[in-house]
Amino acid sequence: MASSPTILQRSRLVHRVAVGSFFFLQGLSFASWGSRIPNIQQKMGLSEAGLGAVLLALPVGLLLSLPVAGWVIAKLGSRRVLLFSAVLYCTTLVAIGYAASTLLLVLVLFVFGFGGNLMNISVNTQGVGVEALYKKSIMASFHGLWSLAGFTGAAIGTLMIGKAVAPFHHFLLILLLSVLAIAVASRFVLREDVNTDTDKPIFVMPDKSLIDLGIICFFAMICEGAMFDWSGVYFKKVVGADKAWVGVGYTAFMFTMAGTRFVADWFTSRFGLKRILQASGILTAAGLLIAVLWPHLYTAILGFLLVGAGVSSVVPLVYSAAGKSKVMSPGVALAAVSTIGFFGFLIGPPLIGFVAGATSLRISFTIIAAMGLSVALVATKSKTIA
Repeated sequence: MASSPTILQRSRLVHRVAVGSFFFLQGLSFASWGSRIPNIQQKMGLSEAGLGAVLLALPVGLLLSLPVAGWVIAKLGSRRVLLFSAVLYCTTLVAIGYAASTLLLVLVLFVFGFGGNLMNISVNTQGVGVEALYKKSIMASFHGLWSLAGFTGAAIGTLMIGKAVAPFHHFLLILLLSVLAIAVASRFVLREDVNTDTDKPIFVMPDKSLIDLGIICFFAMICEGAMFDWSGVYFKKVVGADKAWVGVGYTAFMFTMAGTRFVADWFTSRFGLKRILQASGILTAAGLLIAVLWPHLYTAILGFLLVGAGVSSVVPLVYSAAGKSKVMSPGVALAAVSTIGFFGFLIGPPLIGFVAGATSLRISFTIIAAMGLSVALVATKSKTIA
């Protein structure tokens, strides 16, 4: 008979489930908001341009939280920040559904972006701590839960729309479920962060290792941002897919992105971070080039499947490596790397639009393929990534 789990094994598992639940809750809240954007646009009577202007409030809030997140986590610890930001994030979601004016919606979306990034950095700091308990890579599986929550949130949103449930009542249900989960999971998240040292400066320039990780994150998030915003457009205008198949490229991308995250940790433990980043960049570039060179339904689907697998583990593995920084506390290091990466997420979608306007969408995607290949090149040349 197999021996029963040790107390240490049980403790690690409890911490892992608790922290994983916060990753899931964040993904669920974000997907719930995303699924109801058309309804909120209709409620507010916003034009396409008006909606675009309103939606800018969310990344602005996220951007302004970047220098704050690392500092407050270093001062208060990731547990306090995580619990506060998780409640703030879910509560703000309800406020989005309640907002009765465009100005109020803008203000609430700003807070939603600000709180979302506080939660992102603090929950990833917790993930670094749990990973240290396991002494192996498990960060990608946490991000897999975030992706799984995205599918769940989209499915719930579709159900709510079908039942003609107002966004406010939909979001209120998500809040009630989230508060219940937070109340249970909060008892089991890590109370102390790993790799903390009061002598470590909070405001310091990132060292070469963090800069390399940030650049890799930047290129990867250019690819992610492009796929999130332009997959449907590519299938409609370049692939020429029927209306019912326009969304299949995005679905294929999200499917392999979510699924690969649950196996990426095993491959990383076996082959090392450098090789996985190299493979990720090559897969991303290959997938995009297949979709560009053979823009037909089945080949484009294959290409987008490869892109999803390629970008899936880059950000979580980069976050994991950043959390082990020897010059910064985990929260500050994560904030530094995510700041660099975030600009890639902002640049990717408009870059495609500008290049496509001047040339074509296929050339735009070729440039994004070069960004994917850059992930592999930077990982190869970096002397700080093993």
